[in-house]
Amino acid sequence: VGLLALALLAAYRLYLRWGARSGPGGAARQGEAAALPRMKRRDFSLEQLREFDGARNPRILLAVNGKVFDVTKGSKFYGPEGPYGIFAGRDASRGLATFCLDKDALRDEYDDLSDLNAVQMESVREWEMQFKEKYDYVGRLLKPGEEPSEYTDEEDTKDHTKQE
Repeated sequence: VGLLALALLAAYRLYLRWGARSGPGGAARQGEAAALPRMKRRDFSLEQLREFDGARNPRILLAVNGKVFDVTKGSKFYGPEGPYGIFAGRDASRGLATFCLDKDALRDEYDDLSDLNAVQMESVREWEMQFKEKYDYVGRLLKPGEEPSEYTDEEDTKDHTKQE
């Protein structure tokens, strides 16, 4: 079962990296994503993050390991009809760490992931690196009671050009 899970993970990562961008509505979704302006850096509470689920808002965000990424250009995967649409507007860390796409894998409250084992935490860190390579980092996921950071336009521009 473990080997099967690792094989599926590897196949999914390859598909994300080199997967087809065509298909029904693929070009239209890619065009919509390209038409959206780059999101300014900000931090999000879980409640604020949920607004960016691809249904209420065309932009799709998700969090991995406390970092929020704009995955709109991957709407084919993370949009409302995508295979990973359950993660849109949510903290996907637990679901990615446990290879679980069930709603039960997602928490409605802040999830500190403290009950995950070392292998699962390593998986979360690997997913975080994959998202950093492919998608724009747009801010942090705030813990309860944590105050958002103040980002300057200069910081935002510097970070975005560094990613490209």
